Amino acid sequence: MADDKNARDKQADDEERRQRERELQEARDRADESEPMDPGSSEQLGDLDEELENHDYPTTTDELISAYGDREIETQGGSKTIEEVLGPIDSELYESAADVRNRIQGLISR
Repeated sequence: MADDKNARDKQADDEERRQRERELQEARDRADESEPMDPGSSEQLGDLDEELENHDYPTTTDELISAYGDREIETQGGSKTIEEVLGPIDSELYESAADVRNRIQGLISR
């Protein structure tokens, strides 16, 4: 191709078209990805959220595992029990349901 204005214009147009195609393909690829869970959402805890509200505070990690250890919650990697989520950490003291929710959500969003 000759190095003239028409050839340069065509080359620029071709590059813009390829860039649009790449962007479109990237958008399609992203559409196939699962959405990350909102760490502020209590949907992850389901029915457990209400039970945590009614739990006596202050409480410890060990007490929570005793009371709710077999309860499953949704995580980014699937379902896990409260014992699987809280078990690996040292026992902590929680002053409220909000403290517990924040701790659980912090652990499952890693």
